[in-house]
Amino acid sequence: QVRLVESGGGSAQAGGSLRLSCAASGRTFSGYAMGWFRRAPGKEREFVAAISWNGGSTDYADSVKARFSVSRDNAKNTVYLHMNSLDPEDTAVYSCAGGGRGTYHRNDAANFRDAKWYDYWGQGTPVTVSS
Repeated sequence: QVRLVESGGGSAQAGGSLRLSCAASGRTFSGYAMGWFRRAPGKEREFVAAISWNGGSTDYADSVKARFSVSRDNAKNTVYLHMNSLDPEDTAVYSCAGGGRGTYHRNDAANFRDAKWYDYWGQGTPVTVSS
């Protein structure tokens, strides 16, 4: 049974920070890209960040670039999303995703913005940012 479980969501003030974690079990994702996506109220899911199998390459949506940072600890089979300078526009349910075969040992995270690259998804953790 493959599971991705996000944690760390909650409420934050504008300008504040949160760290989201995504712990994987049932499968080792050390050889694959991982991604973060979010869905804001009334909006469709959008790409947030991606990280290559060994963390050597990262990519971010323009809306979060320079504010968010994605990292991973393959020994823990866990990926993180550090969110800084939070804005109310960041309010959304954040989901992590595990890459499929097409991302294996590839160091080009910028190519993995589309959800089609990911085979496994977490349930999501809500983030609410208030002014």
